[in-house]
Amino acid sequence: MNDQTLEKMKQLRLYGMSRAFNTTLEASSIDYTNDELIAYLINSEYDDRENRKVERLINTAKFRYKAFMEEIDFDSSRGVDKNLVNRLEFCDFIKNKQNILVCGSTGVGKSFIATAIGYKACMMGYKVMYFNINKLFSKLKMAKADGSYIKEINKIEKQDLIILDDFGLQSLDNFKRQDLMEIIEDRHGKKSTIIASQLPVESWHEVIAEQTIADAILDRIVHNALRIELKGESMRKKKIEKQPIE
Repeated sequence: MNDQTLEKMKQLRLYGMSRAFNTTLEASSIDYTNDELIAYLINSEYDDRENRKVERLINTAKFRYKAFMEEIDFDSSRGVDKNLVNRLEFCDFIKNKQNILVCGSTGVGKSFIATAIGYKACMMGYKVMYFNINKLFSKLKMAKADGSYIKEINKIEKQDLIILDDFGLQSLDNFKRQDLMEIIEDRHGKKSTIIASQLPVESWHEVIAEQTIADAILDRIVHNALRIELKGESMRKKKIEKQPIE
């Protein structure tokens, strides 16, 4: 009968419950009351589904690498506002539809912090997508050619949080300006966006390169945005210097 019960649980995709039930069968020394057993099975199924959901959200986000809030370096030379970063861990900025702007020179950890925030958002059940912004523009250009542009834009719009990394490495042409404007307009006041850039916000007008559109985009991005401005030398350079010479 127990084998049949386990098989039915698997057929119903109650994987967490089936593993928990199998554990109780193997551990004969554990003596549950009926109420305790039901609670144990339900909690096991709930935890299993939550873990699979988080794993699915992380895979869908397509982060470039793993990064966690606990690993952020708060060395004073970096100028990281520890209180602000700790508050971001609760992801209230997503509930409040706020943006985050992360600026700093090459290698100071902009992408790491942006990704760590994204990972935390996934763990809290939010839909997140990470993009290298230049690769995103190339993808959208191809989407226009094959007729899937609207589908791609709608997919971006539905995300609770998107991360646009490496903004400002190249000046925007008219097509990229229009794409960025559409993305930001769709999300303005509805969803949150993190933008990581080597350039200070004051230089973004030059990157967008068209005054009217630049004003419109930046008004929507910068308004009510939280800022993380990183200082110091490259973290990658520091890491290499610390490696022992063989």
